[in-house]
Amino acid sequence: MVNTLNSATTSLGDSTKDCFLAAIDIGTNSIHMVVVKIDPQLKAFSIVTALKDTVRLGDRDLVTGNLTPEAIKRAMASLQRCKDLAASFNVTEIVAVATSATREAANGKEFIHQIESEIGIRVDLISGQEEARRIYLGVLSGIDFNFHSHVIIDIGGGSTELILADSHESRFLSSTKVGAVRLTREFITSDPITEKDLVYLKAFIHGALEPEVDRLKSHLSSNEPLILVGTSGTIETLAEIIAIEKEGCAPKSLNGYQISLKDLKDLVKRLTSMSYEERFNLPGMSDKRAEIIVAGGLILQEAMIMLNLSYITVCERALREGIIVDWMLKNGLIEDRLRYQSEVRPRSVMKIAHKYQVELDYSQRIADIALSIFDQTKGILHNWGNRERELFWAAAILHDCGLYISHSAHHKHSYYLIRNAELLGFSEIELEIIANLARYHRKSKPKKKHENFNNLSSHDRKIVKQLSAILRLSVSLNKRKFKAIKELQCKYDPEYKKVHFLLIPSLPNDDCALELWDFNYKKEIFENEYNVKVMISLASYSDNN
Repeated sequence: MVNTLNSATTSLGDSTKDCFLAAIDIGTNSIHMVVVKIDPQLKAFSIVTALKDTVRLGDRDLVTGNLTPEAIKRAMASLQRCKDLAASFNVTEIVAVATSATREAANGKEFIHQIESEIGIRVDLISGQEEARRIYLGVLSGIDFNFHSHVIIDIGGGSTELILADSHESRFLSSTKVGAVRLTREFITSDPITEKDLVYLKAFIHGALEPEVDRLKSHLSSNEPLILVGTSGTIETLAEIIAIEKEGCAPKSLNGYQISLKDLKDLVKRLTSMSYEERFNLPGMSDKRAEIIVAGGLILQEAMIMLNLSYITVCERALREGIIVDWMLKNGLIEDRLRYQSEVRPRSVMKIAHKYQVELDYSQRIADIALSIFDQTKGILHNWGNRERELFWAAAILHDCGLYISHSAHHKHSYYLIRNAELLGFSEIELEIIANLARYHRKSKPKKKHENFNNLSSHDRKIVKQLSAILRLSVSLNKRKFKAIKELQCKYDPEYKKVHFLLIPSLPNDDCALELWDFNYKKEIFENEYNVKVMISLASYSDNN
């Protein structure tokens, strides 16, 4: 399901007209939406309006770990407001992602399905690493890195992202379960915080961030100068309070505003001694932020100390804007300096293939045949688009990665490795589809009794059923260690519902007996899935040379 509100939209990659796009970030503390106007000719966007609701999805049930009914109700009401506002701007599409709280909740996927069924917004659940990558894209769209290395810190309600990046690429991405809402809930038991709780909280933050900071530093060259950039409501609030106290008023824009570690330490020290009422009465503080600012301020303070950085620059762009940039990259609306980022998905797939020692020549032959069948049958047997084609390619390249663990049941190992791989550029749902496609390239067909398959939506189960049937045929036509099939042609007879596959061999006098036998053995699942009869024949080598 595409979150499309304007049924008369055209392909944006070919359009020269401005369009409107909405991006929604369903976080642990808040739901944020921005509506932007995209200029395809300038390949840029401008923010038109924004909406923010504090819904506290992070206030999960202490026993079950579920999102609570109250939090879900608040979130659903907020998302309906988001959709109504987006509709008033006649947006082309709503792109929505969910992060830490939904990712960790036992009923997180049920919540996502509820949003789609009741409100009509499809939500992509993204990993911590993918969240960090999109935050980087958002910051890069608002700050000129000028070829210097930057450390980006984003303090959310449930997690903190640390990113090392330059204007070319993100060199290190991490997400740690250290967030302002999470830590307030788990460590602060009194108001003001007791000295005992404060000591425990500082120790926990230090212990949680230290491994990630050390890993980040390992990616630095010697004496490399760093610039620290901070995003998120917590950092913006801290900066605004400091600005008001130092300059008498809040700056017109916090973007590019700089605060020192010394000023931050002074403020955090005062915040830890204040009650909620006292914190709330500080100029620049909101009521909801006052509840969690102590934990948020301590996270930032400890991070700056560990990174040995004395200043931080505020960036008002973050995940929401990163969602927009990522969408524009996928739709061919950004090139030039971000071209490297537009290739993140295929580069990430190849990196994982290399990690698990996939035989790339073989897997590429599988992918070539599979995509040839996909393309030739599109609009005839199926109507999947470019998104599904890319997921299918990724699954074809990685389908045998489970051999890294064992040949026995390697299709199941492939599922596990892909599902837990750091494949950047993909949502959690897309990873699940890729992993399931690889899982069903052999042995059992997809069945609802399989938990990995049943957890998918009905729409995504259809993708897996139809495309895994094609993948099986491609595997059957690549049984030998060389490219036996030069080309494959598909012809469909609608009167008799028959599909004829014509194989063109690579070598003269090759009867391709093994491929023909295995194809006929494997074709039944394809026939049942597409409700067709399949015939296969071999063209003579001389006819095609």
